Amino acid sequence: MRSQLLGGILFFICFSPFLAKSLSPSLNDDVLGLIVFKADVQDPDGKLASWNEEDDSPCNNWVGVKCNPRSNRVSDLVLDGFGLSGKLGRGLLQLQFLRKLSLSKNNLTGSVTLSFAQLSDLRVLDLSENSFSGSIPSDFFTQCGSLRSISLARNKFSGPIPESLASCSALVSLNFSGNQLSGSLPLGLWALSGLRLNNLRAISLRNNRLSGEVPDGIGNCLLLRSIDLSGNSFSGRLPSTIQKLSLCNNLVLGKNGFEGDLSEWIGEMRSLESLDLSENGLSGRIPDSLGKLQSLKVLNVSKNALNGSLPESMSNCTNLLSFDISHNSLTGNLPSWIFELGLEQVLFSGNGLTGGIGNAFGSSKENSQKKVLILDVSQNKLSGEIPSSLGDFGNLQSLNMARNSFVGSIPAEIGWLKSLSVLDLSENRINGSIPSDIGSLASLNELRLEKNLLEGYIPLSIGNCAALTSLSLAHNEIAGPIPASLAKLNHLQTVDFSFNKLTGPLPKQLANLVSLRVFNISHNQLQGDLPAGAFFNTIDPSSVTGNPSLCGSAVNTTCPTVLPKPIVLNPNDTTPGGGTTTPTTLQSRFGGGKKILSISALIAIGAAASIVVGVIAITVLNLRVRGGDRDRRHPDAALTFSGGGDFSRSPSTDGESGKLVMFSGDPEFSTGTHALLNKDCELGRGGFGAVYRTMLGDGRPVAIKKLTVSSLVKSQDDFEREVKKLSKARHENLVALDGYYWTPSLQLLIYEFVSGGNLYKHLHEESSGRCLSWNERYNIVLGAARGLAHLHRTNIIHYNLKSSNILIDEGSGEIKVADYGLARLLPMLDRYVLSSKIQSALGYMAPEFACKTVKITEKCDVYGFGILVLEVLTGKRPVEYMEDDVVVLSDMVRGAVEEGRVEECVDSRMLGKFPVEEAIPVMKLGLICTSQVPSNRPDMDEVVNILEMIRRCPSQSSQDDELVPDF
Repeated sequence: MRSQLLGGILFFICFSPFLAKSLSPSLNDDVLGLIVFKADVQDPDGKLASWNEEDDSPCNNWVGVKCNPRSNRVSDLVLDGFGLSGKLGRGLLQLQFLRKLSLSKNNLTGSVTLSFAQLSDLRVLDLSENSFSGSIPSDFFTQCGSLRSISLARNKFSGPIPESLASCSALVSLNFSGNQLSGSLPLGLWALSGLRLNNLRAISLRNNRLSGEVPDGIGNCLLLRSIDLSGNSFSGRLPSTIQKLSLCNNLVLGKNGFEGDLSEWIGEMRSLESLDLSENGLSGRIPDSLGKLQSLKVLNVSKNALNGSLPESMSNCTNLLSFDISHNSLTGNLPSWIFELGLEQVLFSGNGLTGGIGNAFGSSKENSQKKVLILDVSQNKLSGEIPSSLGDFGNLQSLNMARNSFVGSIPAEIGWLKSLSVLDLSENRINGSIPSDIGSLASLNELRLEKNLLEGYIPLSIGNCAALTSLSLAHNEIAGPIPASLAKLNHLQTVDFSFNKLTGPLPKQLANLVSLRVFNISHNQLQGDLPAGAFFNTIDPSSVTGNPSLCGSAVNTTCPTVLPKPIVLNPNDTTPGGGTTTPTTLQSRFGGGKKILSISALIAIGAAASIVVGVIAITVLNLRVRGGDRDRRHPDAALTFSGGGDFSRSPSTDGESGKLVMFSGDPEFSTGTHALLNKDCELGRGGFGAVYRTMLGDGRPVAIKKLTVSSLVKSQDDFEREVKKLSKARHENLVALDGYYWTPSLQLLIYEFVSGGNLYKHLHEESSGRCLSWNERYNIVLGAARGLAHLHRTNIIHYNLKSSNILIDEGSGEIKVADYGLARLLPMLDRYVLSSKIQSALGYMAPEFACKTVKITEKCDVYGFGILVLEVLTGKRPVEYMEDDVVVLSDMVRGAVEEGRVEECVDSRMLGKFPVEEAIPVMKLGLICTSQVPSNRPDMDEVVNILEMIRRCPSQSSQDDELVPDF
């Protein structure tokens, strides 16, 4: 009584000034009603400031108010999202001509006690997205014959739906979703004899607590276009009368307790565009009649108990965009037609599908492939290899193939999926290494490859996946170090590398990962201390357990001041068992500092090497003895040209002559009696032979290489074929091969003569004179890169790259790469023989030379080039032998770079006269080229492009991670 009295007093106080002000009270009813409504609510944002009680009418400039121009009375009150709070007052009942009342998206509270029956013209009532509570009054909808749309969605209403709703005979749209309504649906609403809702087009009761069965009478609302009863507790079978709703295009019954078969009658609802029966208890097979739903765009029958295979008839659903059958008991193969429909979402996880997926992927049309955004076939029994045609799905954003039985390697074409955000291939039997192409996935947010049979190394390119937040490679056979490039992933939160074979120290740069929450490296072979940083200082000990050589507070082990240094083994040495050393014994891949080799070990290795060389020498001499007495009668120092295009040995008693071929220039030398191979004209010696200087008949000097591997050289036909191939590799940065000479016991190669000496002398011999400037060193690196790149484009591998094979033209300063491709003259590319011929290349040799199972490719040259770069920039030899230790140049530089001491590595003889912004990226490029994993090394064409870009924009290159990625 007290509240009613106070309300009456307030009503009188508010209304009395207006009653005294006008002789036409009806003209002010709207003003009075709205002012009373405003008094009952709070308006923290001042949205109702324009509502002035002094105005004669609200129809001019009152915000949210719309009037009928004829009657000048309020017809619409729309205050959506005004931030209003408080309760719904009685002032609204004064708006007798109100047709639309919309107060959605505010903070209004309390129960709704108003009887809107007094507003006989009301058509639309929207109180959604507030905080109204309590039950809906039983008379709330009494005399609501004119109401066409009601929305009480997303409030806190409870209790049953009132029977008075049946009075709303003109109702078109009903939305009570997102409340706490309970009980069963009023039967009176649906009974044919008393049907009142014959105009209903849409009904939404989703996310309430309604229960019981859906009455059969729902099928009598023939105008229904949208039904959403999801998220309740409805049970029983789907009423078959629903099939009569031929205009229905949206049927959403998910998250209930419906049971029984998915009946064939569902195919009679030809207008359906969206069908959601997910998370029920439906069983049996998917009916063939679904193929009749050619307007269907969304089908979701996930989380039921459906079985059998997908009906072929579904290939007729050509408008289907989203297909979710996940978490059922379906069997059979992935249908070949599935990617021909132009689907955007394919969700088949949690079934019993079997067989491979190659047919389905291969049969897809190009325009269909481009539409797929989400593909989930996880938790099935699929097998076979992941097809390379996966790369055709260019718009794919999420790919989940986890928990199947896929085998083979991850296709490199995975790098074509530039839009990919989630990649999950976990819990399969995938082997091989992680492709470096994974670094192309700049949008990748989550990468899960755990519980497979992966091996190899973590690719350096992982640092290019800038958006990565979660990375799991646990339970594989991955070896090698954790790449420092991982520290570039600023958004990384979760990392799991546990149960692998990772080695080496943790990169110190990982301390910069400020978003890191989990970093599990347990059960590996990592060593050294943890990075210093807030996260690693408090890391969970269980995340680092199982690494005996790790130290620090997290593992309760004190780190020694000086760590033991690993041993460097000569890659030409053999193991006691007769095999060759593995790449990991050649040198640690990324460790910094010097590598110690004891004096006794050096002596032992030297003795072993001497024995091996001796055996080879004796074998070669024996073979030559068997070749006949003529080789003993004709010393090399007396080789002369006899004219007629042939070389011969003088004096000759048997008339033997050889075949001379010149690819360009005069075939005659300056004098027929000149000793072409006179020791006084010797320029130098290498693993494949000695080099002499002589003159052609036209006065042009040439260099002649006398091969000392005659007994191992190919037959004449094969020899000539290989030599002619080498002669075609013409480039300004390559020493040109001008001709050759052949006899069974002697082979000569005739090259252009390059004055100025080789790079080794300029870098390491004091007699070479002045120190090379930065520009000269840069041009040497660039010229060598261009020469190698040209070789590789003509399918020629150098095999023997080193500073003594880089020549500098005295006149032009041009760089010339020499001695390329000579290993191809051997009958077979035997690594033992090859390594014995290029012992002077120790330090330049790629690790794969020591592994018989790894193919020797152009990437071997890239490794040697990387060493060459470091040698040019530092002025130090690739391997420095001290009194009691051995310093490996690449490891020394890598350690300095990781510690931020790059400038200290540059040749001190330049006395700081070099551009740091160029030297640092070139140094890093050299380290990248010396990666232990061949696939992680760039191609020489890429190297040339990077070098040219460094010179064009040095200031950018020193800061741009994309130009020279971390090693």
